[in-house]
Amino acid sequence: MISIDSNEMKVEHSRRIVYDAIVVGSGISGGWAAKELCEKGLKVLLLDRGEPMVHPQYPTAMMDPWEFPHHNNLTENDKKIFPVQSRHYSIREDNKHFYIHDLENPYEEIKRFDWIRGKTLGGRSLLWARQSYRWSDFEFEANAQDGFGVDWPIRYQDISPWYDYVEKFIGVSGSREGLEQLPDGCFLPPFEMNEVEKYFKLKIESQFKNRRVIMGRVANLSQAHEGRGPCLARNLCHRGCPYGAYFSSNSSTLPAAQATGNLTIRHHSLVNRVLYNDQKGIATGVEVIDTQTHQTLEFSSKILFLNASTLATAFILLNSVSPRFPKGLGNDSDQVGRNLMDHHKGLNARARVEGFKESYYFGRRPVPIYIPRFKNIHEPAPNFLRGYILQGGAYRGRKDSEEGLGADYKDGITEPGDWYINLQAYGECLPYPDNRIRLNFNKRDPFGRPILEIDCEFKENEKRMHEDAAQVAEEMLRVSGFTDIRIDNPISFPGNANHEMGTARMGKDPKTSVLNGFNQIHSVKNVFITDGACMSSSSSLNPSLTFMALTARACDFAIKEMKAGRLGI
Repeated sequence: MISIDSNEMKVEHSRRIVYDAIVVGSGISGGWAAKELCEKGLKVLLLDRGEPMVHPQYPTAMMDPWEFPHHNNLTENDKKIFPVQSRHYSIREDNKHFYIHDLENPYEEIKRFDWIRGKTLGGRSLLWARQSYRWSDFEFEANAQDGFGVDWPIRYQDISPWYDYVEKFIGVSGSREGLEQLPDGCFLPPFEMNEVEKYFKLKIESQFKNRRVIMGRVANLSQAHEGRGPCLARNLCHRGCPYGAYFSSNSSTLPAAQATGNLTIRHHSLVNRVLYNDQKGIATGVEVIDTQTHQTLEFSSKILFLNASTLATAFILLNSVSPRFPKGLGNDSDQVGRNLMDHHKGLNARARVEGFKESYYFGRRPVPIYIPRFKNIHEPAPNFLRGYILQGGAYRGRKDSEEGLGADYKDGITEPGDWYINLQAYGECLPYPDNRIRLNFNKRDPFGRPILEIDCEFKENEKRMHEDAAQVAEEMLRVSGFTDIRIDNPISFPGNANHEMGTARMGKDPKTSVLNGFNQIHSVKNVFITDGACMSSSSSLNPSLTFMALTARACDFAIKEMKAGRLGI
């Protein structure tokens, strides 16, 4: 790997090198693009706005709880630095160094949108919850069937072999279930349910013919895989895993790309726009702002993969204006920035479980139990389209010990208390054209760029679905015989599930979409987008595995088109 020192780079020097490919962003999809293109022999420049973060050197990974002066809480000053990031449960004292500083990177919320962002190499691949599910044709055919959005240009059979390819590399732990709405994959052994969860599974599957309780599928290794160690169930994934026990760009795809000798990484590189040659009809590279020096640089390449994240990629496209594309690169359809989606969440259904006093469990398992979607598949929902999933788990609380002092008190609270179980829901958001981003050229960020405006909300379909999920969760806890059921059901704001999708959707018709079935911009053949921006619908399933499979597939296609001379370069 070659690293470029940003303080030594000059515009004149950057123009002399024409890379085979530029990849923008080092997160889940960007890391995969770098790996695939490098392994296929291309000289690749990876541009990342973040700071260096080298596996396994994560600053707090091995620290003890008492080493954090604020007991792993954010301080009031932290909350001023992270006013948006601190809306999310995941940011803490032990991992705040992974998150972007909001005051230095502002955006405008026409309606509240919780844009959670990373600030280091690897991006949110260091922060994701790692749940990895294949989408089925229930997802890829949904738009065509109910008329919301445009029809996907692909089906499950097109992406299935690429799911295989990705799963075999990253390592996904799970069980084969034979469910049509949740295709099986190439799994490592699943993590194990505890006794209460097994009981819950038995009760639900005996009471409801079409509802299944399974172990979640997760990119945490249940056994050593591809040179990475197994998960130790520490529940410290959010700090970065020095064992490489979960998939991240830092531990997996970037080392694979580096091993080829074909990768150059440039940190502190904020991509501002794509450079486009009107005469040739192709992209020629990108303009970059160095976030340390504020110097403007240009880098050239034959092909370009935009993987900056859903909103950042849309920003780049909208800001890449030219005589050919006055509304932004590839925006003939006026769909760039539109159809922004995220999953809605917020349900917490909790109940007390009687008995099981002799049962306990080992460690802090990195994945919940999972109830795949059943509404509008086997069970019709009269008042909403699409569906949701439920997930959760059973656990033992700490025994209450209000009496005693010193050693007696400490001994008392180490005894396990009662069992509890909880359920949460994640639901699909429809692709609405008016859920969108724009650029406000009357306001500027600290780098002189127009401010990104987000205008997005969950509408009635999502709200009705959310209420249904709460009713179903309560029903399942009740029929299982659990007591003291408590339902807390505020709906989240868009962005807070960290599953942003849309803004440059795939489609069959260039008049209504931005990308074709291989993630290639319809009107700019040498530019590909394989992050969340490409998605035509949101499903109820975590999207990251699909981003990875689409990226590997698009890289394979790009190389073949490049060799065949069909990219115009």
